[in-house]
Amino acid sequence: MHTRNTLLPRDGKRRHHSVYVVYLRNPLGDGRAGYYVGMTGLSPEERFANHRQGKKAAGIVRRFGVRLVPRLYSHLNPMTYEEAQAAEPALAEELRRRGFLVFGGH
Repeated sequence: MHTRNTLLPRDGKRRHHSVYVVYLRNPLGDGRAGYYVGMTGLSPEERFANHRQGKKAAGIVRRFGVRLVPRLYSHLNPMTYEEAQAAEPALAEELRRRGFLVFGGH
């Protein structure tokens, strides 16, 4: 099981939030793949499982989500809630700038 450092640093803010990226297979029906970018207080693996099970799920992930893509986000985690709120749209925009079809990233 993946363990995460959630100890309180000197600033007193717990770093247990994460951003994550899900690979989407053909979400628009045009043969192109896409990505979904989200943030969570759970582990990315737990959050992806919840999406797949329909628990607080983004429909696009439930229908087209295939797998997590840790190489796109693992270097960023863990972080505070505030950091995750800023990182989610920044990561989504970076993927869009690189030419990928991106959902989420609010």
